[in-house]
Amino acid sequence: MSIFTHVCLGANDLAKSSAFYDAALWVLGIKNLGPMGDNGVLYGTSGPEFVVLKPRDGKPATHANGGTIGFAAPSRAAVHAFHAAGLAHGGTDDGAPGPRAFTPTAYAAYLRDPAGNKICAYCFLPE
Repeated sequence: MSIFTHVCLGANDLAKSSAFYDAALWVLGIKNLGPMGDNGVLYGTSGPEFVVLKPRDGKPATHANGGTIGFAAPSRAAVHAFHAAGLAHGGTDDGAPGPRAFTPTAYAAYLRDPAGNKICAYCFLPE
């Protein structure tokens, strides 16, 4: 059982953000499940688990200092594909693909989405 029903991130330009997430998450097996009205886009593997949306209060979306959302990657190659797809679709690098020292098999890449939100993809399988 998951501890979350869903996770949301704000977007200032929904079209730009959805193009970024469509590319970066697709390589991890996470699909665009369609619009959430005019204000958001739903993503998931079998149902909506992740939402990119315009803030309800009408103010600009901002990112959290220290906040990161991590997505599971099925392989180290998928970590590289996630990073490359995100960069090619408006994201910025916030940590190139490679090993992470906190566990022997941790392998990850970090990106900032078009609104500045920090996301990452992690694989914990050995090479």
